[in-house]
Amino acid sequence: MRLSGPFSGRSITVVNDLSLDEQVYLYRKTRELKEAIASGADTARFRTDDRDLGFYLLFLEDSTRTKESFRNAAKFHGVRVNNFDAGTSSITTKKESITDTVKMLFGYGARSIFVVRSKLEGVCRWLDLALASYAERLGYPRPSFINGGDGRHEHPTQEFLDEYTFLEKKGWNRDHVHIAVVGDLLHGRTVHSKADGLRIFRNVEVDLVAPPELAMPDYYVERMKESGFAIRVFPSIESYLAQKKVADIWYFTRLQLERMGEQVLEKADHLRNSVTFSRDFLSKVPEGTKFYHPLPRHREHPTIPSFLDTTPFAAWDEQSINGYFTRIVEIGMLSGLLGDDFAGEHRDFSEPPEEYIEEVPVKRGKKPEYKVGIKPVDNGIVIDHIGKGRDIGSIWTQIDQIRRIMRLDCRSSHGVYHTNDPSLYKGLISLPDILAFDESQIKMLGAIAPGCTLNIIKEKQVRSKYRLHMPPRLYNFAQISCKNDNCVSFPAHHQHVLPEFRRADGTTFVCIYCERPHRFEEIWDI
Repeated sequence: MRLSGPFSGRSITVVNDLSLDEQVYLYRKTRELKEAIASGADTARFRTDDRDLGFYLLFLEDSTRTKESFRNAAKFHGVRVNNFDAGTSSITTKKESITDTVKMLFGYGARSIFVVRSKLEGVCRWLDLALASYAERLGYPRPSFINGGDGRHEHPTQEFLDEYTFLEKKGWNRDHVHIAVVGDLLHGRTVHSKADGLRIFRNVEVDLVAPPELAMPDYYVERMKESGFAIRVFPSIESYLAQKKVADIWYFTRLQLERMGEQVLEKADHLRNSVTFSRDFLSKVPEGTKFYHPLPRHREHPTIPSFLDTTPFAAWDEQSINGYFTRIVEIGMLSGLLGDDFAGEHRDFSEPPEEYIEEVPVKRGKKPEYKVGIKPVDNGIVIDHIGKGRDIGSIWTQIDQIRRIMRLDCRSSHGVYHTNDPSLYKGLISLPDILAFDESQIKMLGAIAPGCTLNIIKEKQVRSKYRLHMPPRLYNFAQISCKNDNCVSFPAHHQHVLPEFRRADGTTFVCIYCERPHRFEEIWDI
């Protein structure tokens, strides 16, 4: 029997794949499940019991807790569990793409859920998109994908078990949370997920404790600030405890030495000391404080030493156990079993409108002559206001980008001129032999030179004028690529993933797979 709850066929590739209401629902159902198991009550309402559902553990990177908790959660549901052997697979031995491998596995069952861990960032987002169209062509139900950790990007199901654990500590009060995040914040995907996961609380204070070499990436800090989080930064535990306002929740991460370059590795001892808890600190930590850790701890250099294991601060083992319960509920939701009693707002997956072309009035009358040395166009196109207000060198670079990316190898003129305000400069490209741009060219121009104007000239008169803004989506261009070399779409990985970007605030595009922000100039391959 195919279950058809409202979450059926959905994927969890990042934290924001679930709305805040959907996350609250996940935590509520987990609490109900955990209480039922603890009391010995009947748990049948939480079990899928569907042998037609194929559950695939596709772990291309080593894991213990994530893999085993999902494997046991799937066994709880009574579904078919396939523990994929990555080491002997065609991905490893014959260089098959991940997409082709998943398509093969997908074809073996009527319905599928895949848990994927990989060093490639954004791999689950790509698989979710690629397999959706593939399933539609075959007439199969859409498969679900769960991100079990992708490079330095995110670990959403770890975040869900963390937030569930914090809610337990807070007595289910979502009004406020104060958390100190300690350790390797540069490479730690579990702490990156907190930029969105902590939004479950209404008022959030985050203290980032890490030496500069391991600091939280700026784009995650900015995301936290945009969500209204109060952020403080400290270079070490010692400096953090030297001030009075100390959090009652500490979240430690290990130093991920396998992801560090040689220069950072040379400082490993100093970096460890900065974020390792010492006996000398015990008296400075407020009563009631709990220490958490996604685990594993490094047995030789743990940031939470073993002397803390029997203290009231130790809460990481109970935290780890909660992964079993939250993942049972996640499988129940995506399988279609759970969700009929959900009453909140679902995640909005609608695409933004493609509004980036603004028609502006054409001003008549003679203008002051400040474009010295450029011949007026009788019929053609003039791209004006390129890089307006930027420095002259940047404007010349932008003009060069436009010409090379759009392949404007034709009779033309171009230059940098001051505007009506002599202190401001802008670029201009005059194209007397081109009478129109198609929609693709206009979108490309808006992405290369947001804010420029496109003037259509006929018989020496400006007949129409358009101001171009950054398009909300950018895709199907051979000249773009994500510059994050860990992204699944990065060409060197040969995964044949089509690059795509979404517009963020200001002049920034974000890769839809790894969510790495790029300035509009950075996405082009020239």
